[in-house]
Amino acid sequence: MMKVFRFFEYAYLAIMCFFIYQAYVEWGDKGGKSVLYLFFAAAAVFMFFFKRNFRKRFEANNKN
Repeated sequence: MMKVFRFFEYAYLAIMCFFIYQAYVEWGDKGGKSVLYLFFAAAAVFMFFFKRNFRKRFEANNKN
């Protein structure tokens, strides 16, 4: 079960890389999508650390 949690943690980092790439590709285009992509990348980083903290607390509770 912990491997699944860890997989999804790193999936958020992969999603962050995708959104940063999309923001880079569309930076000069009109419409402002690049800012939205950067927002989603920041949200993915937040979710990575949130899920990581949650998993560590879950492991600590299971040890006790």
